[in-house]
Amino acid sequence: MQPTLLILAAGMGSRYGGLKQLDGLGPNDEVIIEYSIYDAIRAGFGKVVFVIREDIEAAFRKRFGGKFGDQIEVAYAFQAMDSPVEGIDEWPHREKPWGTAHAVLVAREQINEPFAVINADDYYGISSFEAMAQFLKEDCAPDRYGMIGYQLDKTLSDAGHVNRGVCEVDAEGFLTDVVERHKIQRTPDGIVYEEDGQKHSLSADALVSMNFWGLHPNFFETARQLFVEFVEANKDNPRAEFYIPLVINHQIQQGDIKLQVIPNAERWYGVTYQEDKPIVQQAFQQMTEEGKYPTGLWKKL
Repeated sequence: MQPTLLILAAGMGSRYGGLKQLDGLGPNDEVIIEYSIYDAIRAGFGKVVFVIREDIEAAFRKRFGGKFGDQIEVAYAFQAMDSPVEGIDEWPHREKPWGTAHAVLVAREQINEPFAVINADDYYGISSFEAMAQFLKEDCAPDRYGMIGYQLDKTLSDAGHVNRGVCEVDAEGFLTDVVERHKIQRTPDGIVYEEDGQKHSLSADALVSMNFWGLHPNFFETARQLFVEFVEANKDNPRAEFYIPLVINHQIQQGDIKLQVIPNAERWYGVTYQEDKPIVQQAFQQMTEEGKYPTGLWKKL
């Protein structure tokens, strides 16, 4: 069975100043999502599911309608602050969406096979999709998940500091912990992060999570149960978010799963701020000139 690609695209883009999910960055106005889908098709994925807000559905269908629907099955799921979840009858007041694990949860009815999860506004690289497709087809199981681990120095931004989840793995390559490090940046003395006002060094080749997960469908029921508890516990905290690592960490701690960290040497690109845009545009132009992608992305697949 071919795996599915789940793309989290319901973000507001507040720091970017607009719908960065639909902002053209490629030589022919391609958006980052299109490169991910192109790479996923080449790697053997059979379906793509977009998690979006209902108010941007028309814009999405207009942007992508007819581009790749003949090459991969396309479906949509909708994330709202009160998207129905079994076990929740009354929703507390919210100031922002519930987070990435809730975004995955709303796609439950669309997915019955091993699947990958990515962010809409991140570029993950050709080999990362190949490695993830292989994992999902050959190794993914109810007790075994996967994640692409990126080298820290290939995920940093020239526009300013970033936060990253630094992975700790055992001798077999399974995740033992993810430690969130804040205000990471390059300095003349190397890569550093800040904690309690102090700067600490980080290894350039430390593996970090960029939200590229390989999951089994049993993730959905665990996420649902934990989300019901999360909503009750945070009914008076309107900004609390239910993240994918919260579910993953619970499953690891309970002994329900092992998570394989799949090392990858690709350069990651993302657009958090407008200042990131020209850097990504230049990267796509260069990759096109090098022949990694055709001119006119969907003409030669």
